[in-house]
Amino acid sequence: MARFTLRQLECLAMVGQHGSIAAAATALRLSPSAVTGALNELERILGVQLTIRRKAHGVSLTPSGRYVVSEARNLLQSAADLEIMAGEGGKVVRGQVTIGCYSPLAPTVLTELLDEFGTRFPQVDIDFRADTQQNIHQLLQAGELDLAIVYDFGLPDGTERTLLAATEPTVALPADHRLASNRSVALAELVAEPMILLDVPPSREHTESLFTAAGLVPWIRFRTTDFEVTRSMIARGMGYAILVQRPAANLSYEGRELVTRPIHPVARKVRIMLVRGAAVKLSRAAQVMHDLAVELHPEAEHPGGWQ
Repeated sequence: MARFTLRQLECLAMVGQHGSIAAAATALRLSPSAVTGALNELERILGVQLTIRRKAHGVSLTPSGRYVVSEARNLLQSAADLEIMAGEGGKVVRGQVTIGCYSPLAPTVLTELLDEFGTRFPQVDIDFRADTQQNIHQLLQAGELDLAIVYDFGLPDGTERTLLAATEPTVALPADHRLASNRSVALAELVAEPMILLDVPPSREHTESLFTAAGLVPWIRFRTTDFEVTRSMIARGMGYAILVQRPAANLSYEGRELVTRPIHPVARKVRIMLVRGAAVKLSRAAQVMHDLAVELHPEAEHPGGWQ
């Protein structure tokens, strides 16, 4: 039987997350000396050094420490699930789920999932973060997110993913643009016109890759970091943009019209993925959210679950 305790594992995991004993103690509502004592005893029991402690420089994990933390999180999650579900014999889903989402995807993909999940599983406490894809990946790797919805660009190592949907990028144009009545638009027809670049990764890299593949260099007149600002500028006739997400209404926030047209020749579809940390065991509540997200996107193929 294991001689270490869940409290000792919890102290190590929290120190790994916060990078200091004082911050971990505050999060756990323990004294710093209690956290230090738990770490010392855990290292003694396991017979390995788990942390490197430097005055005024915080605490870092050794390779052994990182491994133990990854396994400890799974044990702690299983223990929390057992405590939560024991009273209902495992029939009621309880607990907490935190999901992240690349901001442009949040209005169309995340909100549907949150609404349906909240209706079906009201006992689960849901939290979410909508941010840049880079920040979402960092939060996921730090263990602050259970799941994340992102594009399939630049996915870091150590993530497992499930396909939710695939969509074609389009050209967004002012409603009175000379090409607005065309059934499709070639990038070469736009290269001399002002482009409004959604200048956040991975949207920026995706747009650039389309022009590079066509041997073209666009005239980038404006750069924005907000999806709806981009659409408002297009609707005012200030330029065109390459966008992946297509809201149901072809109206900007100001009520001005814009149109979207397929790119000719057809551009590679962009895949929307549900990802998680490969080394992290999902809680029951997070697994249920994952399964619901798959259910809400029957048009995607999901052979074997995580892809």
